[in-house]
Amino acid sequence: MSKRKRVERGTTQESSDLDAPARSSQQPAVDRAAQTREAHKVTLIGAAIDGVVGVAKMVAGVMVGSAALVADGIHSFSDILTDLFVVAATHFGRQEPDSNHPYGHGRIETLATLWLGSVLIFVAGGIAWASIARLVGGAAVPAPGPWAIGVAVAALLAKEWIFRYTLRVARRVKSRLLEANAWHSRSDALSTVVVLVGLVAAQFGVGWMDAVAAIVVGLMVGQVGGRLLWESSQELIDTALPRAQREHMRDIAERVPHVNGVHDLRTRKLGSEVVLDLHVVVPPRVTVSEAHEIGNEVSRRLREASPELADVTFHIDPEDDSGELEHSLRPGLPLRSDVVELLDGAWRELSIWHARVALDLHYLDNQVDVSFYVNALPEGQTLEGAAGELREAARTLDWIGRLRVWLGPGKG
Repeated sequence: MSKRKRVERGTTQESSDLDAPARSSQQPAVDRAAQTREAHKVTLIGAAIDGVVGVAKMVAGVMVGSAALVADGIHSFSDILTDLFVVAATHFGRQEPDSNHPYGHGRIETLATLWLGSVLIFVAGGIAWASIARLVGGAAVPAPGPWAIGVAVAALLAKEWIFRYTLRVARRVKSRLLEANAWHSRSDALSTVVVLVGLVAAQFGVGWMDAVAAIVVGLMVGQVGGRLLWESSQELIDTALPRAQREHMRDIAERVPHVNGVHDLRTRKLGSEVVLDLHVVVPPRVTVSEAHEIGNEVSRRLREASPELADVTFHIDPEDDSGELEHSLRPGLPLRSDVVELLDGAWRELSIWHARVALDLHYLDNQVDVSFYVNALPEGQTLEGAAGELREAARTLDWIGRLRVWLGPGKG
């Protein structure tokens, strides 16, 4: 193998020929079907409990004349509707991406959560309005009796159990919609606590506490609905993940060997999943395949640290251009075919040009670095002389940056 030498002329800045976007969109190894089945199971169990509890509350409330218990029963029945909606949303929202929905169907869960919040606010308004009218009207509330209080206690225990069960499953399958439904169950349990207080007070002759308890139940349900509306609307307008989470992702990416920096890191949520894109700065003059593998390693480590990442798109940069004008908005440099044509026009009379075996181009700082390879120099010519002759003949080509002449085979 011949010994390689080089001569350099012109500018001395370092750069690379790499500026290639890449996308790592393979879904994590998650059994979506199993997760969906588990979500459906816990939701249907919750719906069955809501049905039994709702009937018991309504019957008891009507029989003893407790507005709070009737309102709580209505709340339980609203849970059944939302449970059924959650089943449908998790079924369609967790389907695999297709040609019309390349990012998946996660936004179906977002829309379902938005709808769920709206329903809760509507129910809360109805409960509060009826209870205020009852309180202002001064309707008498008889003592509910021990059995009505017992119904409330049993309902409280049932709703607290389904809350804990649903929340545990929601976190395991990473479903925000299912988690929202769990907190919906918790709101029902808390409202039952308020109802229980009102029933006990009415049992001891403080009947107006029943209406107050119903109003408090309405406010609690409305607060949960408002929170769900706010969170879902933030997701619909592609709000980024919290700053601490984004900085953690940046730190993971920058710890990958040969990563010189990360910029333009952007995140957004699609239901229970997260989409990420970022620019990765790599050492100048590495090959395209090496730079791409560096990006793949960044993607792998990010996915390991954040299993909710469903899609990672990385853009390879040979230099840190954060804050600069988008490259596609700048005047373009000549591509290889144009470069060869322009160089041929300038160097066609030079014998060393026709002796070339390879030509590498590196784009940086709005210039093109040219690495010129020959197996042998024309008789009587030195590398220094060849480089000077090439530079002089190309003096009108102001887009040429660094000109390097190499003796030996090209990199291929």
